[in-house]
Amino acid sequence: MNNHPNITHWPERVDLAAAFRWAAKLNLHEAVANHFSLAVNEEGSRFLINPNGRHFARITASSLIEIDANDPDTLNRPDAPDPTAWGLHGSIHRSLPHARCLMHVHSIHATVLASLVDSRLPAIDQNTAMFFGRHAVDSHYGGMAFADEGARCAEMLNDPKITTLVMGNHGVLVIGLTVAETFNRLTYFERAAETYIRALQTGQPLRILPDDVAEKTAREWETYPGFAEAHLREIKLMLDDEGASYAS
Repeated sequence: MNNHPNITHWPERVDLAAAFRWAAKLNLHEAVANHFSLAVNEEGSRFLINPNGRHFARITASSLIEIDANDPDTLNRPDAPDPTAWGLHGSIHRSLPHARCLMHVHSIHATVLASLVDSRLPAIDQNTAMFFGRHAVDSHYGGMAFADEGARCAEMLNDPKITTLVMGNHGVLVIGLTVAETFNRLTYFERAAETYIRALQTGQPLRILPDDVAEKTAREWETYPGFAEAHLREIKLMLDDEGASYAS
């Protein structure tokens, strides 16, 4: 229930807050760093994002801030977002209307993958196959994610088929149309990266899927009816069972 009648986009806020809370439970977070955002206008330039310095486990629907990617005074606001969040998310929301939701983390296995000379994720099972032909690798890390990195990432995500960006020496950025779609993709990428890293640790040759099978599997994931929505619905129900305050 929305007890804040002056706050807009309440259902979207609740979904995004739930994703933050569950990300913390899955250990996808890092201190008070990393950011999720969600566009709330048709152009995609106005978006919700987590407030600066707040832990994922304490995010609520009402604590999310709404900012405009085209407002040059954003960082002068009293509730200004983290400057790296502004540089990365602002650049992408400003440039890519199809990137409605963005989730950027430094999760352990995705970051291990990002630290390899070859950071591509091969299709070795049905989870890794979800990302076949749908992820790119940015190999030009130059420090914290300010405007330059944001613009570069936006360019690499220009093709709507690319939904996941392995940020070399940094972490991962996942995009989607909804919170449900994007969070489902994020959790599966972390799991897929873990599967691949553990497979490498065996020292045995990898059984890589043929391209046609990998592409078929990726398309099947994309058209799997209601899967991501059911995932987020169950997350919210589990949080509700715990009495979590995410929807406040």
